[in-house]
Amino acid sequence: MHGEKLQMWLTKLQIAIIEKNTQSIDKLLDETPEFSDKKQMEQAMYLLREAAELMYELKNETNLTMTQIKKNINFLRSTEMPTSVSLDITS
Repeated sequence: MHGEKLQMWLTKLQIAIIEKNTQSIDKLLDETPEFSDKKQMEQAMYLLREAAELMYELKNETNLTMTQIKKNINFLRSTEMPTSVSLDITS
């Protein structure tokens, strides 16, 4: 029974990595089982490395996206027409 739970956990982790589902990965990391089988332990280590690489990649993508959004906002602000707060009746 324990071996089936381990295999199910490994399968869920693999699916979460493929789907780039960071919430599922985070949940699975909180529920990491104890491994007694060397083969499953090696498989888990490989998948955990993949998950870490995915998280790092997504973090970098998010940083690039945020930087681009800030540039776009700054550009839009620089092209706005200045608005006058007071009513200019002398011109």
